[in-house]
Amino acid sequence: MSKDKVSGAEARFALRDNPPPEFIEEMRRRFPVEREVDELFVRKMQRRSGEPYHRISMEELSERLDRMLTDLKVPNYKVTDTRWFTGGVSKIQMGFTLEWDDPETGHRKERLVVRMDPKEGSNTTSRLREYELLNAFEGVLPVPHAYWLDRDAKWFPEPALIYAFAEGVTKPQTTQTGQVSGLGTNFGPELRKKLAPQFMQHLAAIHTFDFTGHTFESMELPPVGTTHNTEWQLNRALRIWEEDRGEDYPLMDVAANWLRDNMPVLDYVSVVHGDFRSGNFLFDEKTGKINAWLDWERAHLGDRHRDLAWMTQHAMGHYSEDGKTYYVCGLVPEDEFYERYEEISGLKIDPKRIAYYNMLNRFMIIASARATAYRVPKLGKSHQDVLLMRVTGIVPTISADLSKALREVI
Repeated sequence: MSKDKVSGAEARFALRDNPPPEFIEEMRRRFPVEREVDELFVRKMQRRSGEPYHRISMEELSERLDRMLTDLKVPNYKVTDTRWFTGGVSKIQMGFTLEWDDPETGHRKERLVVRMDPKEGSNTTSRLREYELLNAFEGVLPVPHAYWLDRDAKWFPEPALIYAFAEGVTKPQTTQTGQVSGLGTNFGPELRKKLAPQFMQHLAAIHTFDFTGHTFESMELPPVGTTHNTEWQLNRALRIWEEDRGEDYPLMDVAANWLRDNMPVLDYVSVVHGDFRSGNFLFDEKTGKINAWLDWERAHLGDRHRDLAWMTQHAMGHYSEDGKTYYVCGLVPEDEFYERYEEISGLKIDPKRIAYYNMLNRFMIIASARATAYRVPKLGKSHQDVLLMRVTGIVPTISADLSKALREVI
């Protein structure tokens, strides 16, 4: 390759470090997405050339919390026991205890959590969407109560959500399994018996949830009988790839063309959690009761098969102790999973749609791991730069899976 071509490629990819308005508008034109998602991506790109992430102190975060509670006129409040929460890849979280006089219930004391974006994270997601869905599912599923939302970073450095602290663990204290974010956790035979039925019931409850009585500002309703939903999700993945990548990767071009040419028509609109798996629920280790479902930030209205394809990836689960049975998310035997799902939800499963969303999910993982997990640490935009660089290690394996799947259909 000539020196001029190398220089041209370097300049083209360096453009993404400081994207001009023309580039941002080109991305919007080529890859239309839901309005809320579009606004988040535009904000990300407009701020990309700004200062890198700097560590916020506990004192500063507490001061900002105090300012928010004061402005919201929370009566007679007192904040104590502030502390950092670790875990996760994409958000900054601070726990605290709040005492206040609730106009409806009287004086109360509760442990709460501030959940805030970094400058730029591994996922560009909406705190508004997370807030709306926690409110919608309260009383339907075990979810933490959402108290307050700083949608536009009026009080905090970045958009933030405050919700109730949920008791529980993401994996047994005795297990040595479970990779980053809880993938592949082995719960053991006894806990598996207790958790699996709840896991399946909760999944079915999400996909059959009647959302018609709720107004979601952050989500758009895709029409049944169209490919609108699939196009929005594909364009979201393509936008991540094109806005963040630092190289050409022909496999992604081939995959994008196939995904565009084979978009399935939507048959039924569900709330799609977007990351339903082990590691994203908290449970009581003694009783085996699931106490809370977390991380609703990737949720949307769309095709249930997206969730089903995501959670049945083999990286999400593990084989039994004798190596003969694969457990979906470490809980349900793979050969029983789909049958149980259909029985509990009353919804049919289309294997062709599972195959499509398996392809899209692999594309999305590569976009996040090869593009975003490269660009964000390069610009020093996150508190998790080291972990993000570690995530890039999954790219060869997922690329091999995507290549194999494409060879089977092309």
